[in-house]
Amino acid sequence: MYSGHTDNVRAVVWSLDGKHIASGSADWTVQVWDAANGSHGLIYNEHDEVSAVAWSPDGKHIASSGGV
Repeated sequence: MYSGHTDNVRAVVWSLDGKHIASGSADWTVQVWDAANGSHGLIYNEHDEVSAVAWSPDGKHIASSGGV
């Protein structure tokens, strides 16, 4: 369950409604998961190393930060 990153996960955050999990990794991706069954929702791969992820207050957007 929750497999997909190919390097260390550096950040994990639950959505405010508890239905999704966003994770950021040293593999340069941010991934969104269905919290109930672990399936992928989205993968954003145009990033550098991810060090933080956060949901917007309305739960519609994810912010991420990082740097090499």
